[in-house]
Formats: sequence, structure tokens, C-alpha cells
Amino acid sequence: MFEFKRFLRTAVTVAAVTASASAAFAQAEYKLMAPAAPGGGWDQTARSMQQAMVASGAAKSVQVNNVAGAGGTIGIAQFVNGSKGDPNALMVGGFVMMGAILTNKSPVGLDRVTPIARLTGEYEAIVVPANSPIKTAKDLVAALKADTAKVTWAGGSAGGVDHIAAGLIAKAAGVDATKINYVPFSGGGEALAAVLSGQVTAGISGYGEFEGQIKAGKLRLIGMTSAERLPDVDGPTLKEQGVDVVIANWRAVFAAPDLTADQKKATLAAIEKMAKSKEWQDILKQKGWADTYLAGDAFAAYLKTENEVVSDMLRSIGLVK
Repeated sequence: MFEFKRFLRTAVTVAAVTASASAAFAQAEYKLMAPAAPGGGWDQTARSMQQAMVASGAAKSVQVNNVAGAGGTIGIAQFVNGSKGDPNALMVGGFVMMGAILTNKSPVGLDRVTPIARLTGEYEAIVVPANSPIKTAKDLVAALKADTAKVTWAGGSAGGVDHIAAGLIAKAAGVDATKINYVPFSGGGEALAAVLSGQVTAGISGYGEFEGQIKAGKLRLIGMTSAERLPDVDGPTLKEQGVDVVIANWRAVFAAPDLTADQKKATLAAIEKMAKSKEWQDILKQKGWADTYLAGDAFAAYLKTENEVVSDMLRSIGLVK
């Protein structure tokens, strides 16, 4: 009888805690910054989070706002200065922002925000217009060797994963990576338009941003930066074509500075609820994003290591001294 009563009390306590957490989620109204123009990876991630958080019950509402410029460094500065101690303020970020902070020598870094969780990972796709004389990665390498500066690249912000990938391709081709002609765009829509119109030689970004135009026959996929072919992508890797480049983008969510322990715990719980929901998993499959969920202290430790890796990459292609 005693054991049953103790079990009953425990069950009631757990139920009360669960109900309390659910009520908290139901009342939470988040403001989520995408520190880039509409159409790009961060914007897509933010809009997807907005959809999944509300649908899964992780939030009552999520308002997304875009603050474009300088690889997210304008956005993070605004976020840090305007959201201190605000438990309902969130920001999307990732690999691109880490590189931009270093190349722009931004006074505000990721050490100023509260790490919550890494959410997704995505390999890079290199594309050319369908009528381009470049058919393969070997053709692209040949063009780089003939005249490195003549090969123009459209991608995301300077110092981001797109820029680094282009530099690594040049390096793998045996040419001076510091001479690549890279044209940065603040939004994926602008970069896509530049490739489709033939303003640039090649485009580089996450596969999801090019998928529709590839399947429509308007773009040709030259190669992916994955180590092996991806099951949902009909195209070769750079590596199998003799270009030894493997690199992946990752995207994450951060909270405001100066949160209390309880506020951070509540935010972690809300994001975990979203990340494990059917709604979010369905979005990942639809977008072709890998589930790379890593939260809390483990994510904070990952950030420190990744910052060292990105610094080394940027130095190797001459973007950081």
C-alpha cells in the first residue's frame, strides 16, 4: 500500500509538471530573428521553426523578422543590444555567421548570445545554368586553371560556407584561392537569380535552394560537397570527380544574452519539443535537411571547437590573416 501511494504521488507530480510545461509552451510568444534577407537558408529555417513550434505546441506564436547584412553580423549586433534578458527572443545562425564574424572583425560574436541548439546540417551544391559549357566538376576545374578570376561565383555572405567552399574548390584545383572572383549576396533568391540569368559562372549554396530549378531543367548540378552521394540528390559528389572537397553547413538557434537559469531551461525545453515533433521531422524530410540536433552545454562546446576549424579554413584561403 505504501509503495502504491508513493507511486501515485510521483505520478501526480509528473503529471502536474508536464501540464505546467505544456501550459508554459501554450503561452509563449517568441520573436525569432533571421539575420538575412528573405529566401535564404536562415530565413527558411526561421519560417520552418515558426511553423513547427506552433503546430507542435512548443509556442503559442512565433513572429519572424529579417535583419539582413554582412553575413548576419548586423543582425547579431542588433539582437545582442536589443534583447538582453528577453526569454522570448530567439535568433537563427550558423556556420555562415561564424565565418562572417571573423572576416568582418565584428565586435559582437557568438560568445555574446546564449547557445540553445544546433538543428540542421546541409551539404553544398555547385550549379551552373543549363546552357553552360561547363558540364562537370572537371570542366569547372579546367576553367579555374585557365583563368581563376574569370570564373565568377554567386553565393551567400563573404566568409560564409559558400565562400569557403568556393575557395576550397580552387585550392583543390591547384590555383591561388585568394584570387577567386566571389560575388556575395545577402539572400538566396538574389544569388539564384544571378545564376539563372547567366550573370555568374556558377552558384553555390545548399541543395534545397536550387532543387526546384535543377528539377525544372534550368540549372545543372555539377557536384555536391558530401563525402558520398546523398540518397535524395540525383547528382555526383565533387570528391568522386577528383575534387577533394567535403564541407557541410549547419544552422542553429540562439537565445538572448543574460537569461536566468530557469529561462534558459524553458527555452531549451521548447526547442527540444519542436525538434522531436513530427511536424519538424516532416519539414526536415521535405527540405532535405539532416537532423543534427545538439543542445545545451554539448552545443556550446561544439561552437568553441568549430570556431577554431572555421578560423583555420579562412586562413587557408586567404580570407583571414
